Amino acid sequence: MMQLLVDGIVAASFITLGVIGLSMVFNILNFPSFAQGDQITTGAYMALAIATLFGSAGSAGGLSVGWCVIIALPCAIVLNSLLALGIDRAIYRQLRLRGASRISMIMASFGVSLMLRNVIVMFAGQDPHFFTFDIQPALRFWGIRIAVNELIVVGVTIVLVLCLHLFLSRTTLGKSMRAVAENPSLARVNGIDVDRVIRWTWIIGTGLATVAGVLLGFTVQLHPFMGFELLLPMFAALIVGGMTNIYGVLLGALLIGLVEGLTVEYLAPEYRQAAPFAAIILVLLFKPHGIFGEKA
Repeated sequence: MMQLLVDGIVAASFITLGVIGLSMVFNILNFPSFAQGDQITTGAYMALAIATLFGSAGSAGGLSVGWCVIIALPCAIVLNSLLALGIDRAIYRQLRLRGASRISMIMASFGVSLMLRNVIVMFAGQDPHFFTFDIQPALRFWGIRIAVNELIVVGVTIVLVLCLHLFLSRTTLGKSMRAVAENPSLARVNGIDVDRVIRWTWIIGTGLATVAGVLLGFTVQLHPFMGFELLLPMFAALIVGGMTNIYGVLLGALLIGLVEGLTVEYLAPEYRQAAPFAAIILVLLFKPHGIFGEKA
């Protein structure tokens, strides 16, 4: 049972880093971005391309990847964030200025999702890629097995979530984001630069998505659909935790990770995709707005 808990926490770490950006976009821009999953993939492939330019640098700190991948991560965050800002300026901002409906924004995000995925397939192909072919070192304690890379994934996720909490609660920009999420019009009247908040929403959300993609590449293979396959668990976490509460979303990610682990262990891997749907239905039967959600 403890092994299932550990595996669930690892799975929840990937979901958490992806769903935070999804939650921020939903609450600040008022639409769920279906391109969030493909931004995870884009970030991973950007890091892979940059690391390939530097070649292999051996292992670093017990990881099965080299320093070139670690150095490539911040570069990929910058590039992927610039791409997200460019997409927002070219597409989403134009729709906002024209007063587009939420469904129009959602369909635009579908288009962006398909565009990003097909660009990856065009340049990288559909075959899987790897940051490394080395076997991941693993630790064993109390009958629990966890790879060093997975331990790093959990540790990085915890640090980033704590940093995000401090950012939202202690900094002026973080408080501005919360104000815009509550009421954009009132925030603008009170002198908050809403456009600046929107830019930083894309930067933070895309940055976390890039980290999720690279960390996912540490533990499994890279392929063009890796982020898209993570999209359903991310939406499940968003709905289960409560779409208007970012801390509830974190709990939702943990629950979805555990549900997927239990499904694989006691049913079959084929039912893993159905597990998030079951969790959504079960929670919404008792809490129609999610565990920590509020009425819109």
